[in-house]
Amino acid sequence: MTHGGKRRQTPVPKGGYTYILTNKPRGVLYIGVTADLSARTMQHREGKGSAFARRYGLDRLVLIEHHDAIEGAIAREKALKAWQRAWKIELIERANPDWRDLFEEING
Repeated sequence: MTHGGKRRQTPVPKGGYTYILTNKPRGVLYIGVTADLSARTMQHREGKGSAFARRYGLDRLVLIEHHDAIEGAIAREKALKAWQRAWKIELIERANPDWRDLFEEING
């Protein structure tokens, strides 16, 4: 769209998401960050996400955390990656005790 001869850009959401994927309850965990959770999750499901997620068949979205700024999401991703595995599992089980795939909830 133009205004006065200049192209006007559509505002990009400033928030971000930290998320965790797995292949089964208490299985292999992948922690990621994105500004577009739906699109990124689809990339993983189609095998176009990270090589690690593709290698282990990580297609179940089990944890989502929204952040007002992408920088907050990135900081949280780094912090979670430094956590012990048991802490990550506890975090997931508090938020999603049945390890439901949350993909349908975000795309419902």
